[in-house]
Amino acid sequence: MNPGRILPERGMPVHNPEKDALQMAANREKLLEAGYRLFNAKTIESVSLEQIARAAGIGVATLYRYFGNKTDLVIAISVWKWNEYLQELKQLPGAGGREHTGAESFAFYLNSFLNLYRDHRDLLRYNQFFNVYIQGAGIDKARMAPYEQVIGRFADRFRVIWEKGEKDGTLRMEIPWKKAFSATLHVMLAAVTRYAVGLAYQPEEGAGPEEELAMLRDMMMRQYSRVA
Repeated sequence: MNPGRILPERGMPVHNPEKDALQMAANREKLLEAGYRLFNAKTIESVSLEQIARAAGIGVATLYRYFGNKTDLVIAISVWKWNEYLQELKQLPGAGGREHTGAESFAFYLNSFLNLYRDHRDLLRYNQFFNVYIQGAGIDKARMAPYEQVIGRFADRFRVIWEKGEKDGTLRMEIPWKKAFSATLHVMLAAVTRYAVGLAYQPEEGAGPEEELAMLRDMMMRQYSRVA
């Protein structure tokens, strides 16, 4: 017998760190999924952590081990879903293959907003609820850091597009990239969100949502691209 090895007493559970880590990750994912589903079905303000724990099949006390309060969970869900979407963007048509010009990459970026409207209206709905909740709760900047990091990843991708445009002359470089990123992100995201949550007026004989969003995309393209 190895005198340096301490054996557990009979009847005491033997912890498996790897198994415990997997269980913790699984529990956290269940809570994120349940929170996303319930917040989207109602509103963030109207759903309690107790309801989320129940929907996830996890005790409330266990929920608090992962998220100290509702705000922590709300931010974590947003970070999780936008990171998922960033991964999906890599698989969309135009994301890979041959080397693209700055203007072509910019067109792909603008088209990604139409993809959001087409395939991810639940994410747009959640993002709308998220913005309302965060503004109403007055969350300080430090707690928003994980979310800001995700937005920073979108910004980094846009900066690469702008650098391509500078190199090949296909984008208007007199406009600073940060200004162009802020304008395109806010205008396009606001537009697809309003259509997704039903806040945009649609006359009977007007263009459909996707047609109008395509018009907005084309206007953005003309504004920032040197390519006809």
